[in-house]
Amino acid sequence: MTDSIHDLLCRRAFLGRSAFGLGGLAATLLHQRSFGSLLQDPAARPSWQLPTAKAKRVVVIFLSGGLSQLDLFDEKPLLKERRGEELPPSVRKGERISGLTERQGALPVVGSKFEFQDYGKCKLRMSELLPHLGEVADDLLLIRSMQTDHVLHEAAMTILFTGTQLLGRPSWGAWTSYALGSGTGNLPEFVVLLSNPDPGTPLHPRLWHNGFLAGRHQGVPFRSGKEPVLFVDNPPGVDKAARERQLAALRELNEREARRTGDPDADARIAAYETAARMQTSVPELADLKQEPPELLEEYGAEIGRPSFANNCVLARRLLERGVRFVQVCDAGWDHHYNIPRALPTKAEQVDKPTAALLKDLKRRSMLDDTIVVFAGEFGRTPYCEGPLAFDTYGRDHNALACSVLVAGGGFKAGHAHGKTDDWGWSASEDIVHVHDLHATILHQLGIDHQKLTVRAQGRDFRLTDVAGNVMPALLA
Repeated sequence: MTDSIHDLLCRRAFLGRSAFGLGGLAATLLHQRSFGSLLQDPAARPSWQLPTAKAKRVVVIFLSGGLSQLDLFDEKPLLKERRGEELPPSVRKGERISGLTERQGALPVVGSKFEFQDYGKCKLRMSELLPHLGEVADDLLLIRSMQTDHVLHEAAMTILFTGTQLLGRPSWGAWTSYALGSGTGNLPEFVVLLSNPDPGTPLHPRLWHNGFLAGRHQGVPFRSGKEPVLFVDNPPGVDKAARERQLAALRELNEREARRTGDPDADARIAAYETAARMQTSVPELADLKQEPPELLEEYGAEIGRPSFANNCVLARRLLERGVRFVQVCDAGWDHHYNIPRALPTKAEQVDKPTAALLKDLKRRSMLDDTIVVFAGEFGRTPYCEGPLAFDTYGRDHNALACSVLVAGGGFKAGHAHGKTDDWGWSASEDIVHVHDLHATILHQLGIDHQKLTVRAQGRDFRLTDVAGNVMPALLA
């Protein structure tokens, strides 16, 4: 088939040439650049840009599995007083529960084994398992009234990171990258760091996927070890000069493809190759924790050469310093259906010190004011016990109606607890914050109007907050 015939038949070429085609729209979106260039011409500013922005970047510390807010952030004395009693139907109000505890027949409530105490000048009340976060309590906003829409892991994770349980949508970080534009020339705009993988609650790439946005907005997972990013290094036996010739040839082929078909994927490939070439020098320097003072590594609990959540928190700060817009730090192993008294202290110890150190470090470097740090799971846990009712081995099931989230920096209130759950800890009862509201408020602090940050795909306009979400002034300083 000749090139001319191929051009006439190629679906992407047709869409690319259409004045109002999807290819033309996608190409336009792809070539939108950072606010820095747009600000030179106020008339060219994106419609979603607000007059002011309090923050420039975001770190989401995601505890995969659903942390037990009743054992960490939301003290409920009534559960201890009424231990073993059935959760009253008047409290549950017919709300759905997962099949795991539905099959056990009884829903006996159980209080936390761990003591709570006041931390900081603000007297923020949290578990004894979080002494290091307690040291930075005056910098924390504790939201005790979060809610989401589903009690299954995959659906709840997808809602948290894409705004919907439907598949194929851009992730939170991808939307942020798209809206804010390029923050650095040598690293991706959106980076994902993973620790403590758990086969029971695996983390799917859709949690950092670009969906229908341009490919350069997809999150790039950084691995531990000698090769943080796969295939960035030159293949064995290929020197720098040979590699440069290969990349130049690939660029020419992709440019021809882009001109001929209008396929936005060709432009995305060009951008990906260019970023990868720059990362060959920037990533090794970034990942070299030997550049950090020993006392700082000690503060985080990080160890050179030993992959950990603590090491990832140090890397997160280094990424932010180098202009990365969105860092997603994921830690697995928080799905505690059984044995909370033994399992939770270990997990809390893994994240407590490094998270507090990250906040202190950002504050020392005058970065916390314009960095939003979020500490959350995909949902909360139930006040009733899953499995045998034993004080030393109790577990808790999934709960979408009562979750706790920590937020720090970026113009959010500090040293403050927002919202309440009912006395049984079953559901948020005052000042409820939905996941969509959290997204809307964080985007607002980044200078983005969540209702106007839309992209047309599949015949309709989409946004991170779907058709819901409100900016919550009560969360802001």
